[in-house]
Amino acid sequence: MLVMSFLPLTMSAQKSGMSRAAEKYSQVLYLIDRLYLEDVDFEKLVGEALVATMGELDPHSSYISAEDAKAMNEPLQGEFEGIGIEFAIIEDTLTVQATVAGGPSEKVGLLAGDKIIRVDTSSIAGVGLAIEDVHGYLRGKKGTKVELDVLRRGVADTLDFTIVRDKIPLNSLDAAYEVEDGILYMKLSRFALASAEEIHDAMKSFDGEIKGVILDLRGNSGGFLPTAIDIADEFLEKDDLIVYTEGRRIPRMEEYARGNGLYRQGPLVVMIDENSASASEIVSGAVQDHDRGIIVGRRSFGKGLVQQAIPMEDGSEIRLTIARYHTPSGRVIQSPYENGKADEYYEDFYERYMRGESFSRDSIHFPDSLRFKTLRLGRTVYGGGGIMPDVFVPQDTTAYSAYYASLLRQGLVMEYMNGLCDRHRAEWTARYRNFDRFNEHFEITDGMIDSLVALAGERGIAPDPEGLARSREDLSVYMKALAASSIFSRDCFYRIMNARSPEFQAALEALREASLSSNALL
Repeated sequence: MLVMSFLPLTMSAQKSGMSRAAEKYSQVLYLIDRLYLEDVDFEKLVGEALVATMGELDPHSSYISAEDAKAMNEPLQGEFEGIGIEFAIIEDTLTVQATVAGGPSEKVGLLAGDKIIRVDTSSIAGVGLAIEDVHGYLRGKKGTKVELDVLRRGVADTLDFTIVRDKIPLNSLDAAYEVEDGILYMKLSRFALASAEEIHDAMKSFDGEIKGVILDLRGNSGGFLPTAIDIADEFLEKDDLIVYTEGRRIPRMEEYARGNGLYRQGPLVVMIDENSASASEIVSGAVQDHDRGIIVGRRSFGKGLVQQAIPMEDGSEIRLTIARYHTPSGRVIQSPYENGKADEYYEDFYERYMRGESFSRDSIHFPDSLRFKTLRLGRTVYGGGGIMPDVFVPQDTTAYSAYYASLLRQGLVMEYMNGLCDRHRAEWTARYRNFDRFNEHFEITDGMIDSLVALAGERGIAPDPEGLARSREDLSVYMKALAASSIFSRDCFYRIMNARSPEFQAALEALREASLSSNALL
């Protein structure tokens, strides 16, 4: 090995540790630039170094490249600029599934089932189109125009559309519907900038008196802290503490309810599971600590660290943990971790399943040192690793099979149902004029199942009669829910899925009991 020797580079002993480290790294980059044998991609080099650096901190601090930051932030920002359609790629053709209400495509008359075969001068049918390609073709700055050639079932000639792009909302409230007389169900997928407004509008526009609310935060991994505070504010009384945060450089900050929420009294259930985290835990923790409602489901993830998103000049982003949050009773929800050992942190989360936590409340043990009391009724609650629900619902795996899991992982059920709905859209829309009629009469036939199995076989998934038999009922419900979503709305997907969900049924029963009990958590 040939090593060229240079005089050592001196640094002032009076400089801080951070300054000395930064200067040292800068000098290394300088030497690489001036002396290294080959050209170097410094953007890549520094990016990888930053990833490694942030990896030495807590499990939730991270460096995100400019490209990834844009993709990750868009769902939370709550809007993008484009033509406003929900789409699927069916048989290598871009097919409109639905138009966004009030959006540019709806305004010019684009319809569900339309097939877009040309965008401006580019033919896009039968070219191996990917979702990223669709975004590239149809998204763009507000006010710009895009020309589309469209095939419509029953129309002989190609239809030409000129659409002016506009801002398109990305809704985070996936569903809001009346379960039964006066009971409002709301499914929130993330805590985006506009989520609190969506929740507020759903309650404000409810037809009739709200007699109970089920807020479904299952699978909701969080989002913006201010949004969580605003949503909790809808359910709490004036001056109720929602959350407080504190960190090494961040003074204690307390957030209180303003007392102008639309549903401050009345039966309330919040649904959570092992994938509910961060902002979901702030809302459910505040509801639980104030004895405002009943938490139903399974222990949440346990993410009680607050990250600040710090944009860099090149569009990349540092997400740096700056504080811990505490629920109103003083609980820290963050699960234990060691800096620089993110792998062990996430492995412990996955090992919860192996320890049986998903199936038995008794498998979950909290030390007495993490015991707290709720603020109104003095019930025992625990910190140090997620929100423990008041009503535990074990995970139902009776219908699980590896075959069904393979179908889901490869997106084959969605692909098959997209094509089926596309072919029968006009027929089913005419036959089932409303959701109630659809729900009562529509059935997934043996022929549909056989066709799905044949498609899976073509994609390399061998038939598994035993696995199919085990999962057939769940598979049929999921297929019917996808059809309802395609023909009617996303609300209808959850109406069908919830009817078979043990967690939802437990939530509904808890709400009914709360409405009848004089000692209900209200």
